[in-house]
Amino acid sequence: MPAELQTADHHHHETIRLQNGPARPLAPRPIMPSQHGNNSNNNNNTQKQPDNSSAASNSSKSALFVDSNSNSNNSASDGWNMHRLVKRYRVEVAASASSVLSTMTAFPLDSVKTRMQTYKYAGFRDCVRHTYQTEKLRGFFRGVAAPMVSITLVRTVSFSIYQRSKYVYCDWVKRNFGFDVMGHVSGKGSFPNFWTIATFGAAGATAGSCITLIACPFELTKLSAQVSVLMADKKNCPRPESHAIAASYQNKGTLKTMRNIVKHRGFGGLYTGFNLHLMRDTLGTATYFITYESSKQLLTTFGGDGTHSNPLAVLVAGGLCGIVSWALIYPVDSAKSIYQRNSLMYSKGQKVEPVKIEFFKRNMYRGLGVSMGRSCAVNAVFFSSFEFLKKRIKAMDDH
Repeated sequence: MPAELQTADHHHHETIRLQNGPARPLAPRPIMPSQHGNNSNNNNNTQKQPDNSSAASNSSKSALFVDSNSNSNNSASDGWNMHRLVKRYRVEVAASASSVLSTMTAFPLDSVKTRMQTYKYAGFRDCVRHTYQTEKLRGFFRGVAAPMVSITLVRTVSFSIYQRSKYVYCDWVKRNFGFDVMGHVSGKGSFPNFWTIATFGAAGATAGSCITLIACPFELTKLSAQVSVLMADKKNCPRPESHAIAASYQNKGTLKTMRNIVKHRGFGGLYTGFNLHLMRDTLGTATYFITYESSKQLLTTFGGDGTHSNPLAVLVAGGLCGIVSWALIYPVDSAKSIYQRNSLMYSKGQKVEPVKIEFFKRNMYRGLGVSMGRSCAVNAVFFSSFEFLKKRIKAMDDH
């Protein structure tokens, strides 16, 4: 079958038919240099048009390539966004994970502390022995669900508020008094002074007062679970009619305990002892962060640059801030625990006698040694884990 080849010119078409033999391509016409712009455009049209099937094939391949790249880019973008999110909120992520670990580690000591505050025992060993004999190992972990949720949430929110408040107060001090708090703290050979203590204390108090709104219902639930067996004992009830109410709290989970509190004391009952709780957390959190920040500053001054990030130094600073803060606020915490315990045995509308905060009175310090030991362990574990995780998350950006 004869082949036809066409060469197109702007002015005419020319067709050459080859009768004898296969089709042979024509030699291309020489293209003369253009003298005018129009001729250049015309000569461009003499080039052979690309094959449509080849173009379609290339287009399909390009589409597949683009789609593949698009999916790959979307995955990479999602990973990058998650990476940036974790990096941005590394304080909250590190605080949450560290809270779970430290809470589980020291919860049995917290349970013993609460029991010793609210009931009389011969000492730490007597409380441990009595709890194990009557409730076995489960007794030491009663109510652990509430603090697992509340302490994790409270610590995360507390550290977030503290970090932001600290820089707000630092900026305010710098603007109004010309003193650079953060510059002073990070300076070589510096010591804590009025401005650093005041700034860290104010930021800690702000965080403590805010978290009370979250923590109070959960802490009341935890206390109820920890002493529910003791409350149900008739000899521990102040009035015969209160025994039925006290017994209703026994062997209940976190949510059921909350519902039981609402049933007997209304929704406001979840915030029983709120004023004492607010006082404890405001003073305690302020002291907590003052001690931690000042300890790290002193460790850096006496131990050299980088000492504050040393694992042993973090253990010391974390343990110390727990001991100092509890030593200061323990009578407030005891008064809160006793008042909350008493309130759980009364219905809504019934008057509960207030509990006085009495510093330097022996009965207000029952369980202090246990509490300080627990707090030392909790905060040593917490801050070691917190600083480690925060550093690792920050290092993720370097790769």
